[in-house]
Amino acid sequence: MKRFLPYLVLLLGVLYLGSTLRERAPAADFDLAAFGRLPVLSNGRLKPLDTVARSSLLQFQGRQRISNPATQAPLPGTPAAWLADVFFAAAKADRYPTFRIDSPEVLTLMGLSEADTKVEYESTFKQAMALVGFLPSHRSRFSFDQLRPRIEELERQSQLAQNVDAQARTPFQRAVVQLHYNLLQYHQLKHAVMLPGANDFLGELMRFQQILPAGIAAVRAREAGDEHNEAAFQTMIDLGRRYDFLSQSTNLLPIPPPPGGADPNAWKNTGRALLDTFETGRVDPTVLAYAGLGHAWRHAQPEQFNEILRLYRAEIQAPHGERLAKSDAETRFNSAAPFYSSMVLYVLAFLFAVFSWLKWPDVLGRSAFWLTALAFVVTTAGIATRMWLEGRPPVTNLYSSALFVGWGAVGLCLVLEAIYKNAVGSVAAGLIGFGTLLIAHHLSLSGDTLEMMRAVLDSNFWLATHVIVITIGYSATFLAGFLAIIYVVRGVLTSSLDRATGTALDRMVYGIVCFGTLFSLIGTVLGGIWADQSWGRFWGWDPKENGALIIVLWNAIILHARWGGLVRTRGLMNLAIFGNIITSWSWFGTNMLGIGLHSYGFMDAAFWALSAFIASQLALIAIGCLPPARWRSAARLKA
Repeated sequence: MKRFLPYLVLLLGVLYLGSTLRERAPAADFDLAAFGRLPVLSNGRLKPLDTVARSSLLQFQGRQRISNPATQAPLPGTPAAWLADVFFAAAKADRYPTFRIDSPEVLTLMGLSEADTKVEYESTFKQAMALVGFLPSHRSRFSFDQLRPRIEELERQSQLAQNVDAQARTPFQRAVVQLHYNLLQYHQLKHAVMLPGANDFLGELMRFQQILPAGIAAVRAREAGDEHNEAAFQTMIDLGRRYDFLSQSTNLLPIPPPPGGADPNAWKNTGRALLDTFETGRVDPTVLAYAGLGHAWRHAQPEQFNEILRLYRAEIQAPHGERLAKSDAETRFNSAAPFYSSMVLYVLAFLFAVFSWLKWPDVLGRSAFWLTALAFVVTTAGIATRMWLEGRPPVTNLYSSALFVGWGAVGLCLVLEAIYKNAVGSVAAGLIGFGTLLIAHHLSLSGDTLEMMRAVLDSNFWLATHVIVITIGYSATFLAGFLAIIYVVRGVLTSSLDRATGTALDRMVYGIVCFGTLFSLIGTVLGGIWADQSWGRFWGWDPKENGALIIVLWNAIILHARWGGLVRTRGLMNLAIFGNIITSWSWFGTNMLGIGLHSYGFMDAAFWALSAFIASQLALIAIGCLPPARWRSAARLKA
């Protein structure tokens, strides 16, 4: 029976993944799934409203659900339901605890006292759970209504902070700027399809359509100096100002271009489409469709809501069918969350692999290998889907680089595990796969991860080859470091490291360092060719370029130290662990310096996380430098 365990584990993993791909039953009568699939143009690319909702919530509050402000329990509904409230019932959305504030100084600035942040639970049991730390005793997320009274002061402080160089800002100033930016984004969402204060926007548009001919005639007569209807003229002027304000209040473009238009990206916001009405003589049908959705949503009319969605979808299917297919696929991709599923599988693979060192090494080791392979396949599918959606190479920003670094390292781990069959590759894969996906998750909190490529990154053949090759070099160098960590931790803290396993780890680290040196060197040279093609110079001593060169030099130092007999196994492992510091700084740290063509801005959380990681690696090196006699596995390594 025991021999069937790996196949049972693999089957359960496949069933788990199948459950994430299954179309979920609607949580309400409203077809929110269809609403989430509606396409909009935002930040230069077409995306579904589902992505807008999810990325906005991640940016505002670090998660994709809204909680009850009193109990912290999740409110029913999906990100699409929250966005529908923001679009169509702004007063209701303003009461949701949407904005996360962690800075005590910002809380004071916004007039929020300790009493405002304390969570009042309804039951005595939950109060007790909060007292012992199992439930939060203080909230960190607040509603727009709570922040509204001090928004003017926030704007003033944000303006003062923005006058300071980004690298010189204090944590308070950075927090103020971020909160102000989040509120501006929220303001744009509220004005995306209608004016928040319009109680009957659909009725207003219907009346506008009726008076439009007379109003246009009055405006033209006034311009020609002829006799005109002054009341109709004044109505047009008032509505024009109203819709002009709406057009300037958002950068979300939900109105598609007319069929057969010359520019498929000529999408508009609602205000701009209504201003164009003065020339076309009719209200755009999409504007009416969104107004109808708002009317049905506010008056709890799911049948009308769903029917409007169906008709609007049929209207835009023919002219935008291919792009709609991508938008629909992105919605399913968001719902399936393949990278979250991979994180779960990597954790399980890590646990199976570790326990295989204690019991049933063959059975549990194979179980860990199959789970790792399954997680690798899911990650591969996720990265390939992102490439198809974006139409770009796999690495275009820090988020995608985290995905690809983890993917490359896990792929190498699978090769090592297939050769050595000692569960070391599975342990390393679990650690690296989970760690890089966790990094990617935190990077996703800055907004949409399928962003347009930065202008400085001129896309060409050399870009695609450079980023792929050098990221594989990053992956290999990290993998060598994590294999070295396994050697040190098992050798010093446990008695499970025998001579055969130690020799295998020595060969693994040496081989991976050779592999990483080759790919890092080739990737750096390809980067120079790309820079020459895009920027007109092969090398400019940019911090990112220097970091790539340092990785090559450090790997070369490791190899020369090994070849020259300056270090043996223990020294090789410590040098490989220090390679983690070199690679993490070159990969992440240089991006936060604020200088150079690869600078993406300083991030408090990333800085402290990077600092903690470097400290942990230095601590592991110190442990690895302990005399061999103090290693718990010393006797087994000599045997």
